[in-house]
Amino acid sequence: MPPVISVQALRKDFRYPRQGKGVAAAVRGVFAPDYQTVHAVDGISLQIGEAERVAIIGPNGAGKSTTLKMLSGVLEPSGGTATVFGLTPWRQRSALAYRIGVVFGQRSQLWAELPVRASFDLLGHIYDQRGPDAVARREDLIARFDLGPLLGQPVGRLSLGQRMRCEIAAALLHGPDLLFLDEPTIGLDITAKAAIRDFITQNAAGAGQTVVLTSHDTRDIELVCDRVIVINQGRIVVDQPTEQLRRQFLAHKLVTLHAPGRTVTLDLPGVTRRASEPHLAVFEIDTRLVRVEHAVAAALEGGGIEDITIEDPPMEEVIREIYASV
Repeated sequence: MPPVISVQALRKDFRYPRQGKGVAAAVRGVFAPDYQTVHAVDGISLQIGEAERVAIIGPNGAGKSTTLKMLSGVLEPSGGTATVFGLTPWRQRSALAYRIGVVFGQRSQLWAELPVRASFDLLGHIYDQRGPDAVARREDLIARFDLGPLLGQPVGRLSLGQRMRCEIAAALLHGPDLLFLDEPTIGLDITAKAAIRDFITQNAAGAGQTVVLTSHDTRDIELVCDRVIVINQGRIVVDQPTEQLRRQFLAHKLVTLHAPGRTVTLDLPGVTRRASEPHLAVFEIDTRLVRVEHAVAAALEGGGIEDITIEDPPMEEVIREIYASV
């Protein structure tokens, strides 16, 4: 089966006039400007298959959003090739639009002055969504995102969380096979983030939908995506399954010990106390120095342990470790 997305040596350069100081520099800027070139995306190659859920992450300015804009046809690249469903996005943008849904967290595809219902109606006409399947899909999205009370309100009066729920529903009205999400949970409260993550995961799994997500929120990556691509300075530096990424970049485990006694101890090389309170302590185990089972055995030999929890470190620490290594 051919990949949904295929990218080879894709580049995007931006030219900016250099900003000098003084009157002479201002005059030169008008008549003989000196340009600098920024390589926003610098020759990336990747493939994404059907039903994959992929996070593209990296520092600010790494080229994440620029990559999504080229793959969705918003920007034309400076070099390289890319196909999405066998189409060249920037040349066959209209045909591609029927196969993809796009949500840019900082930009709206809805009309601020119109009620949400009217925006949905317009998008339905744009995408020729008039049959019974389209009606059923729209009603399902309205129910899943609890949009009923919002349909009569102008989009411009919605809160950020309400608008983002409407944005994602709007991107799914025409039943796309591929969903591009650029910072979909930015600025949302915990409840709104959880609702959006749950729906994206459930919808993608049920419909066999491919999802490409950019986010600075590590919980988005952890709960939605099964593969992570790290971009730094316009280049791919890591491309791995999410769980493999954890194992490679952090050789640590967190072990939480509960005991009836007020103090909990575990004195071994490679074991560091991370947190402590009466009857509970959290230890970080460096698995390069001591095996987890040896640490657990030592804790049990000391007696008085009621419960043990072993966890991977938070994704935030994985991301920090990755950035420090690239």
